[in-house]
Amino acid sequence: MKGYIHVYTGDGKGKTTAAFGLALRATGAGLKTYIAQFVKGMKYSELDAIKKFDDSITLKQYGRGCFIKRKSKQEDIDIAQHGFEEIRQIVKSEKYDLIILDEINIAISYNLIDEDDLIELMENKPSGIELIITGRYASPNVIEKADLVTEMKEVKHYYQKGVVARVGIEK
Repeated sequence: MKGYIHVYTGDGKGKTTAAFGLALRATGAGLKTYIAQFVKGMKYSELDAIKKFDDSITLKQYGRGCFIKRKSKQEDIDIAQHGFEEIRQIVKSEKYDLIILDEINIAISYNLIDEDDLIELMENKPSGIELIITGRYASPNVIEKADLVTEMKEVKHYYQKGVVARVGIEK
């Protein structure tokens, strides 16, 4: 089966959720999935859910917590770049059918990973791998190289009324 490149971007809620939904669908079809979460290093409810599928979904975080509200440090850059090097090897191995690079657009936006490295990965991925790229701020170059781009647009969000992230819904 030919694998395509998806980009889920925009300022609306649901990019990671859409990617995880695709991982669940792939699992149902007997496909193997690798999820790399960039920037994230915190505990989210989906981590517990993924453990139930550990024979078909592998997840690794390449972050020290959610630093979006603070400035990145050299340690953030080192972790992200190490993670990207691991992803290069994982893609080359062709062990997985679906590879999700969650929040990699954020990692690029914050200069943790070089955009040219992601473009190179997109251009040289084996044809059978479905590659999913998520996060706000997808660059025009990433969008151009993708086969499918979905922009999540925030129209209204209860966060504006003071509702914080809730376990099982936003985290």
